[in-house]
Amino acid sequence: MGKIISVVNQKGGVGKTTTTVNLACAVAEAGRRVLLCDMDSQANASSSYGIIQKNLSLSVYDLLINAADVKETIVSTPYFGVDVLPAHIDLAGAEIEMVVLENREYLLKNALNRVRHLYDYIFIDCPPSLGLLTLNALAASNTILIPIQPEYFALEGVSKLINTVRQVKKQINPSLEPEGVLLTMYDGRLNLTLQVAGEVKKYFGDRVYKTVIPRNVRLSEAPSHGMPALVYDRYSRGSLTYRELAKEFLANQGEKI
Repeated sequence: MGKIISVVNQKGGVGKTTTTVNLACAVAEAGRRVLLCDMDSQANASSSYGIIQKNLSLSVYDLLINAADVKETIVSTPYFGVDVLPAHIDLAGAEIEMVVLENREYLLKNALNRVRHLYDYIFIDCPPSLGLLTLNALAASNTILIPIQPEYFALEGVSKLINTVRQVKKQINPSLEPEGVLLTMYDGRLNLTLQVAGEVKKYFGDRVYKTVIPRNVRLSEAPSHGMPALVYDRYSRGSLTYRELAKEFLANQGEKI
């Protein structure tokens, strides 16, 4: 059964999608079967794999609201065999529609349970909020991976997330555990970066990945070309760092690349 990991932080602009897209790619490049589930209505993770919204007949919206067949919703990509459950702008209104649905917190979990045996890892790109879509992701997941940009209010936002995770663990998903905390957009030349990184490590201890993701223009450019950075420029600093993260991630699972 594939392990399900939510990449989550209710603060936007911290590198959630960049991390989901490129970590999924790096893990697949290492020979694992990977599914990326895009739960953000902006659909940036989907477009980062060259998936065009207007060409979709089914999306995660249909999976959640219309009980679409999950196998028919999955889109195959040419990038190391990563499969994608794509998002659509319709997801923006999905939370309102989900309120009246039975077992609304478990819609994604029930769908993923039908295909998780086909994959080694399923990565979920969560929206920048703690609403029903994120709740569905947390209910479906084994672990959460938290990207943190080392800036002034970083830990303030994460403390709210941790409280939400505690509530989910208590009421909905008792097996939910932390996967790790990832420092993104890291610039070791800045005192603020070093100070916040120190606070993050003090707060989370050995849950913080040794690998840190630097600011890198190739990571920013790749999505506009419809491909992960590891494909767009496989030897860029950002790509090499995500491969290191994949090694560390797999080592934490007891695996080796």
